[in-house]
Order: sequence, then structure tokens, then C-alpha cells
Amino acid sequence: MIRVCRRAGSRWKVADSTGADLTGVQLLTRALVLRRMLRRELLGDDERYVGVLLPPSLGGAVVNASLALDRRVTANLNYSASSTVLNKCIAKAGIRHVLTSEKLLSKVDLQLDSNVVCLEDLAPKVSTTDKLLGAAAAYAMPAGLLDKMLGLDRANEDDELTVLFTSGSTGDPKGVVLTHRNVATNVYGMEKAIQLSEKDILLGILPFFHAFGYTVTLWGPLMLGVRAAYHTNPLEPRQVGKLAGARGATILLSTPTFLRSYMKRCSTDDFKSLEIVVVGAEKLPQDLSDRFEAKFGVRPIEGYGATELSPLVSVNIPPTRKRSDEVGLVEGSVGKPLPEVKAKIVNPETMEPLGTGEDGMLLVTGPNLMKGYFNDDAKTAEVVHDGWYVTGDIARLDEQGFIHITGRQSRFSKIAGEMAPHVTIEDAIQSFVAGEDDESVRAVVSAVPDAKKGERLVVLHLPMDKTPDDVRAHLAKQGLPNLWIPSADSFVQVDELPLLGSGKLDLKRLAQLALELSPPRD
Repeated sequence: MIRVCRRAGSRWKVADSTGADLTGVQLLTRALVLRRMLRRELLGDDERYVGVLLPPSLGGAVVNASLALDRRVTANLNYSASSTVLNKCIAKAGIRHVLTSEKLLSKVDLQLDSNVVCLEDLAPKVSTTDKLLGAAAAYAMPAGLLDKMLGLDRANEDDELTVLFTSGSTGDPKGVVLTHRNVATNVYGMEKAIQLSEKDILLGILPFFHAFGYTVTLWGPLMLGVRAAYHTNPLEPRQVGKLAGARGATILLSTPTFLRSYMKRCSTDDFKSLEIVVVGAEKLPQDLSDRFEAKFGVRPIEGYGATELSPLVSVNIPPTRKRSDEVGLVEGSVGKPLPEVKAKIVNPETMEPLGTGEDGMLLVTGPNLMKGYFNDDAKTAEVVHDGWYVTGDIARLDEQGFIHITGRQSRFSKIAGEMAPHVTIEDAIQSFVAGEDDESVRAVVSAVPDAKKGERLVVLHLPMDKTPDDVRAHLAKQGLPNLWIPSADSFVQVDELPLLGSGKLDLKRLAQLALELSPPRD
């Protein structure tokens, strides 16, 4: 980071939607000044884990860089979560201080069991000496000497860099511990796969508590020649579009949910400079790709990852970024694994390897595999077997090595002894109930216990002009097995579907709603 920031020259390195930007050396200077002040005024020598409650922004980037230079372990906290969830995270990591801003605190209702410190309150404590010494170190001190002064020469690649708390989509958050090696190999793997260059500008809309946002849109510009333009909220499409147009963004990392809102609210000029759109977290419907490409002239591609894998595992390569004659893109897949990352498919029950084209449990290993769950060897052992991470996703590998995700193990129901995939059923319903110009998700599938068949499918849906019987007839016409077709009384209308701050479906809340709202049976 020190060397990359110095090489950036006078060009802006990071910017945000306030209109402000920083060159590489300005970013490094601010990080060094903040580090010096935090050590003096706030953080004890024994304080290893520090909470950060900031959105994607210049402030968020500087704070994370500063703590890394001080060899602290950052814990970027999910400001869209409840106080209860956040306090579990704080207690788990023993966080004594949380760095945030008055602007963010004014928008959320949080009561945290920690010392909450606003950056605005720290600003007056920065002395002239802090600024002079920080600037001298950033601009003039030889990099090797600066390494020694900061103690970085004693650092190890396997030292902890961050604790990222999982989204909690299937349960209580777990602290995923990532090392310098984890994050670095993931960033360099992304660089090699998509051929990133100094011409690229990342549109940083994913929060830093999201593994993709933390690794790629935060550490990407800190470690590589790429630049980043940040916006605090991915659900504000007009501001996101305005920022993309103003800064000439070339790469957008997003989710299908966010793309749908950009389709409606952003103009073609907003995204005229985009060259690559990578989506993950949920399946990318082909019709969404078609419509996005028709409007903006760039076709979204899929990638795949997990927080426990730092997070990127695989990605499709757009034709404009191919390095060889090998096939780089297979639509419907999530791409090939990154360099040094390995994937295999096994039988979910016996863990025996399966052949090409067979559906089974996806296992992944490589230098991106987490150090483990924070202070939880038992949970780590549940998901890491012989050095392979058990993703919980059902997938297959094709003959060219592309990964095809067919569903989550936790998103299957066992009905009368047969497995019913929720995602497949959702896709079939969505294609039927969504209007031609409606890109929002209209229905999701969950399940509740059933005395006769083990489980019963439940469909939670937004208001729609089709009846449950209409939907059932469509599913039958599409050839879905009878066991996969929800009963007419298992369709439940809701005002909104449960989503996490990252845009992913909140599976835990979905299951709760299904139990609370579905009609009881004998």
C-alpha cells in the first residue's frame, strides 16, 4: 500500500460522492496522521481489535488504511443490522472502541456496548506536529525505513488483517478472520483474472462490512494501480449513476437486486464508461442481463464467493479482458476459479468426489481460505474439512472447469424423501409473475415443517396480478414435479421481502415469516 500510494502521482486515487478526492500520497498522509493521533489519544497498545462503523467513503478508506498501518485488526460493522446483532459482534471480538461519524449515527438507531467515537470529535485533536510528521513520512521517508518505523518489517503474511462478520442470512453472525495473505492473494487473483490496469476505476458501492467491498473495492485501489469512487448507499441509484458518470467508472461490482434499481433510475450516460459489471450473492437471471446490456451496452457477468474465502472464488472473464484463446465466459456459470484457487464437487453425504457434470457439494481451497472463525474452533471444523471449505452450495463442474451453482443446501427442502430446490421454483415463479418492465424480485420460496411429508413449501410474494392457481398451472406447464409445486394455500402476500443490507435475501427472517404467516395445518 505504501509503495502503490506513492506511485500514484498527482492523479486522484480515491474519491466519493461528496465531490472530494485524494491522491495516493494524500491518502497515505492522512492514514499516517490518523494512526499517530489514535495511538496517542485513544487506542491502547493492547487494543488489537477496533470496530469501524463507516460507509464506503474517503473516511472509511482512510480509517481502514490507518488501522492496518498500525497493525490493528479492523472489524467493519454492519450498520444496517440491529443493536442486538452488533453487540454480539462487539462482545465476540472484545471491541473497546468503534470509530464512526456523526452523519452515519444520525441515520441509524443503534445502542452499542462499546466506546463510540466520531471522527468529527477527533479532528481537533490532530496537532500540527502530527500533520508535519505524517506528511514527511508519506512524501520523503524511504519506504524501507517507513516499514521499520511502523513495525511492518516484523509483520507476517499470516497475521490477522480483519474480522468480517457473516451476514447472518442463516443464523447469528460468525466472525471470519482473514489474514494479509488471504486478502492479498484475492486482490492479485482478481487483477490477473480480469486484467485490471491503471485505467480502471472501481465504482465502490458495496459496504466494507461486505467481504467483496472490503477486499476488492477497499484493498484493490490500496494495493493496485486501479482507482475507486465510493458512494455510501447502493440503494440510491441516482447518486450512484451520477458518481459513475462524473468519475468515469469502468468496473461495477454489484448484485442483481441493485442492478434492477439502476435499470429503472440511471440514464445511459451515467454508465457510458462501464466496461465490466460483475455480480454475485444471488443468481443472475438472463433476462436481466439482456435488458441491462440493451440499455447500457455492457453485459453483466457472474462471479462467486464467500466471506470465508476472502471472498472471491471464481469469475467469468468478459471477452474484452481475455488473456488467451481459452474460453473465459460461460453464461449461467459463475466462471472458473481464480489462480491458485481449487474447487471440487463431492457427494454431500459421503464426501466422495463426483465426476464432471454431476451435482454435489462444492468444496474450495486455496490461499484465500480464512484463518478460521473468531475463537470458535468447533464451528471452523464444521465447515473446513482436510483444508477444504464446505460452501453449502450445490454445484457442478463442466468439462471446461466452469462452476455452475444449482442451489444452496440450506435452500432445498426434503419433501416425501425428494429434494426440492427453492431457487429453481423461485425462478419459474418470477418469470411468470413479473411484468415486462418489472425487474424487482416478486416472490421467494421457503419451507415449514409438515407432519405428512417432512416439509411444505411456502411462497412469500409481493402483490401480483396472478392467482396462486395461475402460478401453479404455470409451474406444471413448465414441467416441474408435483412435489415442487406449492399448494394454493401456501402463497402468502407480504408488503416487502426480507433483505439484508448487502442486498442478499435474509434467509433467517424468511424462514421466520414463513412460520408466522403461513396458514396452520392439522
